[in-house]
Amino acid sequence: MNTQPRHPEAASPEPAVPARPADLWATVDALWTWLDADAAHGGREGLLLRILKLSEEVGEVAQAVIGATGQNPRKGVTHTWEDVQGELCDVVITALVALRTLTPEAEAVFARHLARVAERSVGRVREDGAGAR
Repeated sequence: MNTQPRHPEAASPEPAVPARPADLWATVDALWTWLDADAAHGGREGLLLRILKLSEEVGEVAQAVIGATGQNPRKGVTHTWEDVQGELCDVVITALVALRTLTPEAEAVFARHLARVAERSVGRVREDGAGAR
């Protein structure tokens, strides 16, 4: 959710203790609370802006991939694959906070949806016993 592009020489330090999966939804709730406390817009407009933030974050992923591959000849290589990882994490965090903004039941909604996606994807088994792809 950082708006500044990250460059290889300006890597941010890793947190002392990374969040464990058990802490995920507590962290999402804390981020949601923090964002809502200082939100410039509330209600439907605030929700739509929070969801729209995803587009900005996805754009930063694209910028990092272009920078990591040196696809812009004017700029050359400006990012690392670690930068891409960080930007992808920002997309996930932003999506989870947006989901929490949409519903206080975000954890349950996500768990149900993930289970449905897994079942229709990796959970299906063909007659020959191989999983569907």
